[in-house]
Formats: sequence, structure tokens, C-alpha cells
Amino acid sequence: MNTLAYGLLGLVARTPSSGYDLMLQLQPFWQAKHSQIYPLLAKMEQEGYVEFTRVHQTDRPDKKVYSITEKGRTALREWLAEPTAEPVLRDELFLKSYCLWLTDAESARHLFAEREAHCREQMQMFETFLKELELACDGLPQDPRTPFFGDYILLSRGISSMREEMEWCRWVMDLLDKPRT
Repeated sequence: MNTLAYGLLGLVARTPSSGYDLMLQLQPFWQAKHSQIYPLLAKMEQEGYVEFTRVHQTDRPDKKVYSITEKGRTALREWLAEPTAEPVLRDELFLKSYCLWLTDAESARHLFAEREAHCREQMQMFETFLKELELACDGLPQDPRTPFFGDYILLSRGISSMREEMEWCRWVMDLLDKPRT
């Protein structure tokens, strides 16, 4: 099983979910498309890690709501005990930053302004989720034994990362705006 499969197991261990719901839950922290999630769920179901209940819908095709099996729970616990792989950082802006000397300052500035706007939007979304979590839990869930603890620490990390990246973008734009001698 790959990392995405374990992530899906972790999500359905918390709450049985459809493939679409799982994609939405993953989006803030892991990029995965329908074309990855649905075949993976089918494979995990065939191998006994998850099972599904078919939910009849009148206006759309029936949906499958997946839940974790005992075999899936065991696999998830084993995976959690393993060391994590080195983080993978693949960011097109980093590659473009390396080549900025080949473009004009206005075009370069635009790249960083776009990224700053994206980070601001993401940060606001994370802050909204954090406020909703705080309301739902009657305070911030700081007990690591609760399922919402992971949400709390990941949302906090997301907010911090977006702030830091926005600061970096502003710093680069300031450098690009400096008059050349």
C-alpha cells in the first residue's frame, strides 16, 4: 500500500466516507484526484482493508460509503509505527525562482504576488476550519488521544506555513522592486 492508501484508511477510521468526501478531506494537505482515489479504494476493498455500504440516491447514482475493517486498522497501526519517509517538496515556483534572471522584474513579481494571494486564501480557509473545530470541540483539542488533535496540529501548521510563505513572497517582491544601479 502507498501513503495515500494509509491516509484514506486514517480518514475512514475516523468517519465512514464516500470517495468524494475523502478527496475533500484530503485536499488541504495532500493533492489527490478522483482518478487516484476511486481505483485505490476499490483495490483496498478487494484486499479487505475497507468495506463499503451502498447508499441509494434518487437524483444521482448510488454512492459507496467506505469504512475501515479490522485488517485495515491493523495495517494503519503498523504504518503509524514506521518511520516516515523524507519529505518531498515539489514546487514549480522554486524552479522558476532559480531562473528568475531570465525574465523581467514585472513578470517575476507577478509570480510571487500570485503565490502570496494563494497563500492568503489557504490561510483564511485553515483559520475558518480552526474556528469551526474550536466551536465543535468546545475549545481547541489539545489531547492527543482525541481524533481531532490531528486536525488541530495540522491546521495550526498550515496557518504557520502560509504566513511564512507570504512573508517570503513579500520579501522577494521587495527585492524585485528595488531600483537597479
